[in-house]
Amino acid sequence: MSKKRLLSYITDDDLYKCVKNVVDPIQKAIKEKEQTLYDNVIDPFSAIFDSIINKKSLIQWINDEKSRQIQKTLQNEIGMFHQSLVGKIDGWEDLGKGQVVDLRNKNLKIIAEIKNKFNTTKGNHKVAIYDDLENRLEGYNEKWTAYYVEIIRKSKTKYCKPFTPPDNKTGQNRKEHPKIKVIDGESFYSLATGSPTALVDLYKILPKVICDITGHTIKMDKMYNILFEKAYNITL
Repeated sequence: MSKKRLLSYITDDDLYKCVKNVVDPIQKAIKEKEQTLYDNVIDPFSAIFDSIINKKSLIQWINDEKSRQIQKTLQNEIGMFHQSLVGKIDGWEDLGKGQVVDLRNKNLKIIAEIKNKFNTTKGNHKVAIYDDLENRLEGYNEKWTAYYVEIIRKSKTKYCKPFTPPDNKTGQNRKEHPKIKVIDGESFYSLATGSPTALVDLYKILPKVICDITGHTIKMDKMYNILFEKAYNITL
């Protein structure tokens, strides 16, 4: 009898590879930061104000500063995590870095550009993404749809709607295109997998996978669930 998968829509091997591809660079960045923390001059005035006002020891403040400095690495890797994970699902292709779009599914006739959070991309850059998606669609027939995916959505309400970003040069939004849409992460994972609980299932299993890879053990704080519930308006 075959072993039951941790997630129905991706093999355990692929899941662990995708998570490891986030864990390894972050662990490397943390190790390097121990040696390079002071390469970028730390503001001692910020340290003294912040540590005293927030009742932190200076050691706590320095540890927080280390975490702050690796946040960009973390956010970049998490964005790639969603792209690579969806790319492992049957029917999906991860088109890699430097391409016009991130993902393609020939069966569902979908191309997609993934961003980790609704504000990851500045407004004026969203126009360029719209133009890229529109140009890319010209290479496909009318059955194809392009999605701009915001994994962490702006509101608690799910959405899949026309993508009409504002153009600050003209002062007008891009015109509605019936085949260019913006979609939140929960809705996109449901579309990509056929499972309405796909994103929730992923979130629930991640602590186990991360701990397996790092060798760490954690006590599951209820705040993990609260953070997800506040972001997606879903009760875990």
